[in-house]
Amino acid sequence: MFVLVGDGGEHQGEPLGGGEELKIAFQRGMEFGTVEDHAGVAVVGHLLEREGRADHVAGELPAALGVMGPNPDLVVDGEAGMLPVSHAFGELRVEAGQKYYEDAKRIIALADEADDAALGINAEPRGQLTVTASVLFGRMYVMPGIVEYLRRYPAVEVNALFVDRVVNMLEEGVDVAIRIGDLPDSSYRALRVGAVRRVVCASPDYLATHGIPQTPEDLLKHQIILARGLNPNNEMRFLRDGLPQTVKLQPILSVSDNDSAASAALAGLGITRLLSYQIAETLQTGKLKIVLGEFESPPVPTHILHREGRHSSAKVRSFVDLMAERLRAELSLN
Repeated sequence: MFVLVGDGGEHQGEPLGGGEELKIAFQRGMEFGTVEDHAGVAVVGHLLEREGRADHVAGELPAALGVMGPNPDLVVDGEAGMLPVSHAFGELRVEAGQKYYEDAKRIIALADEADDAALGINAEPRGQLTVTASVLFGRMYVMPGIVEYLRRYPAVEVNALFVDRVVNMLEEGVDVAIRIGDLPDSSYRALRVGAVRRVVCASPDYLATHGIPQTPEDLLKHQIILARGLNPNNEMRFLRDGLPQTVKLQPILSVSDNDSAASAALAGLGITRLLSYQIAETLQTGKLKIVLGEFESPPVPTHILHREGRHSSAKVRSFVDLMAERLRAELSLN
């Protein structure tokens, strides 16, 4: 529970400002002088954000709180004791207060999901949807899907988190994730939508000058460009006669991102290894050529992940369906 502490008393009446939904939410939270569950401050802030008025959280909310006095203090009353928080709700001044608010938002999102499930499969997608993918995959394949999705469902607001790291979906409030790679056991639903290859490649000019490697060991005679995300230990792994083989390499260039490795290979600097989707266009146009294809390790699966449960909200269900259809139609992923 968190409590609004001020000089309440006779001021506990009709809230000032913030719109009808704001007033209703606030009144619910003030019935017994406390704010519990979905009522009160967390709901007020959530309503403002959901209506696209996040910039007013620090404006309309304090105005509504004016019923309790000119400058009420918000405190979190919990196991850790009384934690002071700024009266301007959008500027919570302590980490505990901010985390409490974010947790409350996630709880409200779950309540919204339950509402959608109760409405049935024909409910119109609405609310905020958070999606994550790696940077390049997100730009190439997920963003076009988001654009199509928002045109279909304008009542949804999408937050796209494209980062080259594994995102903790629960802690960061992510609804849907597109992941490349084998998945650990988890409580999330995983829908397989394709697979990508780990390909060794170089430009035709480089191969014409330095020759085409015929076996993994031949790479020791070549100039190697390593993309650290895919090859963190100066190694490339292959499959030879059904058995795994590892080749330890000494790269002339190591880069932290895949785009730079592809650019260096296109410039004729050497041989690199990337995921097939990352260089799909340059392979199609012949600007890069695959080598050692017969020694490739098994393809890497691509999945769409979302929260486990008997019911998914309309916004999640509709987005997963749309992305699954789009990704399964991509030749470079299947």
